[in-house]
Amino acid sequence: MTTAKQTTVSQPLDTLWYTRCPVPTGLGIAVQKGWLDETLGALGTQVQSMRESANKAVRESHFDHSLQNSVRHGGNIPAIWARAQGRQTRVIGLSWADEVQLILTRPDSGIKTVKDLKGRTFGLPDWANAQIDFTRAQALRGLENALKLEGLEVRDVELVDYRYGGTFSDNQVQDIAGTPVASSHRAEGRNAELLGLLRGEVDAIFLKGSSAAQLAHDLSLHTVIDTGSHPEPLIRSNNGTPRTLSVDQHLLDQHYDVAVGILDSVLRAEQWAWQHPDDTRRYLARETNSSEYWVRAAYGEDAHLRLKTELADSAIAALQDFTAFLHRWNFIPQQFDVRDWIDTRPLDTLRSAHTALAG
Repeated sequence: MTTAKQTTVSQPLDTLWYTRCPVPTGLGIAVQKGWLDETLGALGTQVQSMRESANKAVRESHFDHSLQNSVRHGGNIPAIWARAQGRQTRVIGLSWADEVQLILTRPDSGIKTVKDLKGRTFGLPDWANAQIDFTRAQALRGLENALKLEGLEVRDVELVDYRYGGTFSDNQVQDIAGTPVASSHRAEGRNAELLGLLRGEVDAIFLKGSSAAQLAHDLSLHTVIDTGSHPEPLIRSNNGTPRTLSVDQHLLDQHYDVAVGILDSVLRAEQWAWQHPDDTRRYLARETNSSEYWVRAAYGEDAHLRLKTELADSAIAALQDFTAFLHRWNFIPQQFDVRDWIDTRPLDTLRSAHTALAG
């Protein structure tokens, strides 16, 4: 873990590339509020969105973090995968906003509890052309965590793959009234495993977040378990818990003030959220392309208080545990010590400055 005792360098930077997942993050609110532009603009740096780029290679950096001078706040699976592949990135913050993680069945399936999943079929997404299939990994994690609570293993159910074509970066994203949405939709972009569940091809699937809460309600699906509400943090730990705020090493080495400015903007947005619960739900609804009602259902009445980026030991432990899971299931080629991946310097700099934003 790199600390503030090491020297830092900061040279002018023309452009910072940013990206965030369509989930609750401080970076997302900082972008919507214009605070990322404002903070970095004072340093002479403009910001551009990766996912809104017309260049697919730029959009793909959302997953492989190949773009120099960039920041990403979102699900940890692509970030872990990129690091395991040797990408020189560093984590400067971790946020933990619990969300619903649902194992769903049809009401007539006969499956009422996790124990009833034994011997039944479970639908999994399979994005064969994607560099890292985070949708498959998070579904397996949810399934494994649910089963272990009853002394069962994944091998106790039959896995059924639903193949998707293309990659996650095929479609350019546009910002429409504050909501990032894909510029076009493909047939294979539909939730194939959900359709398989409704057709009776499989007995259960995994879905998470606000869309999961709404689909479960609208389609009258039975929730076998919500691992996202379990009291044990390692059972709740998945792609979104914790979420990584990561930058490339070059940005830290050459443009340290920009890295500090990014974190400052994120903490500013989160501190604002703590004082504005209703407004925050509206911002999160735009981020998730959902409604305020389903934001509340998926992320809790206190969703605004769950936006907190820090480097808590519990989050670091969960990230390490999840890294071991990804290696065990062959999503990453090797494990690594996540503490060596973390750089505390930007957070330490803000705290040593005694700013209100640093807490």
